[in-house]
Amino acid sequence: MASRAVWKGQLRLSLVAIPVEIHSATKSGARISFRQIHEPTGKRIRYEKTVAGVGPVKSDEIMKGYEIGGDEYMLLDPEEIDAIKLETKKTLELVQFVGACEIPPLYFDKPYYIVPTDELAEDAYRVVRDALRQAGKIGLGQLTMRGKEHLCAIKASGDGLVMETLFYADELKEADPLFHGIEDDPADEELLDVATQLIERKTAPFDAANFTDHYDKALRALIEAKRKNRKTKRATTSGDDGGKGDGNVVDLMAALKESLKSDKGGTKAKGAAAKKGTSGRKKSA
Repeated sequence: MASRAVWKGQLRLSLVAIPVEIHSATKSGARISFRQIHEPTGKRIRYEKTVAGVGPVKSDEIMKGYEIGGDEYMLLDPEEIDAIKLETKKTLELVQFVGACEIPPLYFDKPYYIVPTDELAEDAYRVVRDALRQAGKIGLGQLTMRGKEHLCAIKASGDGLVMETLFYADELKEADPLFHGIEDDPADEELLDVATQLIERKTAPFDAANFTDHYDKALRALIEAKRKNRKTKRATTSGDDGGKGDGNVVDLMAALKESLKSDKGGTKAKGAAAKKGTSGRKKSA
């Protein structure tokens, strides 16, 4: 099955705009999933939106409720929320660059692939990819996707660019309340030496293919055994109701040179970019 883009727009580096698509890097169907079945009838259990004393309701009768205290909610029409205009709905601008190892792993959320939409975009795409690789940097920007403005890290990977959504600082729990009870005394030297030797002995290049999801493997074995067993209960549910971005780069070298001229403010430009990113975060709240 062909991959479906989850976002379409432009990746922007100063005055250089590259039409791109973003695709999820993970497969949602890679793991076993189950449906809930009503045993007496063999039909699927469905979930309906209901109101106490009213019963099932229509989707156009549902509004967004923001709790303001005391079981009181301020009502917002979903269309009002969708109408919020953010530049990051169609543009992923690289506003800052950091060292490849500067971002703590705790901040990384989900990976995506960024691909150029057509051959005309590939030249500029390759320049950004190779520049990031040569500089050893990760680009930071923000992007609105699926009803949320995400902080994103973009880095060169193989022949392309990979984007990873990041958690905002206020989305992470403080570690101190959990770690404060751990003593600060140094570890026993002899035990530390043995542990270090074990680590060195088991050190090898990372290869995810060397690891297997044992639970998934055992679950598949159970399902296969149950499938072959004629005594296994079965249920039949048949009859159960139930754009390309714009702004192709015409003259890439001219655009890059013009970008250098407009960004020669250095620290001042970086501060403005950071401020812009902050204001974008507030808008999304």
